[in-house]
Amino acid sequence: MAAMAASHFFCSHHMNYSSDSISKFSNPLGDGSLRPYFSSHKSKGFSSFQTKCRNSRTHIVKAISDSSKHERKQVELVYNLDEKLNRLADEVDMNAGLSRLSLFSPCKINVFLRITSKRPDGFHDLASLFHVISLGDKIKFSLSPSKSKDRLSTNVPGIPLDERNLKTGSDKFFWVHVDKRVPTGAGLGGGSSNAATALWAANQFSGGVATEKELQEWSGEIGSDVPFFFSKGAAYCTGRGEIVQDIPSPVPFDLPMVLIKPPEACSTAEVYKRFRLDVSSTIEPSTLLEKISKNGISQDVCVNDLEAPAFEVLPSLKRLKQRILAAGRGKYDAVFMSGSGSTIVGVGSPDPPQFIYDEEDYKDVFLSEATFITRGDQQWYTEPSSSNATSHMDKSNCVG
Repeated sequence: MAAMAASHFFCSHHMNYSSDSISKFSNPLGDGSLRPYFSSHKSKGFSSFQTKCRNSRTHIVKAISDSSKHERKQVELVYNLDEKLNRLADEVDMNAGLSRLSLFSPCKINVFLRITSKRPDGFHDLASLFHVISLGDKIKFSLSPSKSKDRLSTNVPGIPLDERNLKTGSDKFFWVHVDKRVPTGAGLGGGSSNAATALWAANQFSGGVATEKELQEWSGEIGSDVPFFFSKGAAYCTGRGEIVQDIPSPVPFDLPMVLIKPPEACSTAEVYKRFRLDVSSTIEPSTLLEKISKNGISQDVCVNDLEAPAFEVLPSLKRLKQRILAAGRGKYDAVFMSGSGSTIVGVGSPDPPQFIYDEEDYKDVFLSEATFITRGDQQWYTEPSSSNATSHMDKSNCVG
């Protein structure tokens, strides 16, 4: 249960494994003696064993053998410890406890989002196609030498750094640094992804004691969107969002998109407060999923029942979507809002309309290109090497 408790911290730096090339030096001896000559050796990994091995040497022995007074034979004996030391070091690392971990924490978009009913507990039932995309935060986890508290740091203001966001409840303490690139209040599930990533990391630090299914079940207690991130990256989600049905990705991974988010955020609570079920879409969610699976993404299937109330909360967001649709005719397969806003997604091109660059009203908008991604079994998400999911502009007024 330590792994479950550890999920409360919102938490990338890649583990670096390197081995210096071996330079060999030889010096023929003329006195018939055996004397070793050494070259520098650096083992790879993080274990204490490897640290001790770092100063080990590769032995190269050259000797002169006098078989007679008139004949001299030179024999070179090479005893290279590199392969053996690295094999032993890898073995030690496999048995040693994890001390640091760097993970990608991707966000998601809702390709469609239907609100189907209001529940007695005040929440709404939804049916939505969630998909992970290549924009995400980077989170570095390290075991802390402190025996009394955890520590959280981040590159942006406004994120709680105290017990509200960092609580493990285990006998291990952590240093966590969050490099935020996903804007907040965007409808992209950045905070939910951070929570899921932290839970997955905590389980790794605990030796993988919980299954991914258990992690997914536990994560529903943290937030409605968190369980989705324990899918493979594409899922049909129902209930509050916590009922996750893994599906094969119905969209190509090379399909580009652009994310456009104004500095203003949409309050999820305020959007749901203004939502009216009687004026929402009536199309069956299963029909939308079937159409996307067969024909891909198009404007008619990217239905979001929260757009209308979000546009009431933030009228400028409605104008932004309308302008993107008009300027991007023939450029985008679909333009729609993700989640409860305030991000507008244009699928089909990584580039925003020119007016976003030209007009003063949009100088502080957050922009990022992205693609759809998934993950493999027993692996966390990784940022695509070709990803350019960064802001196109220097925007001081938004998180990204």
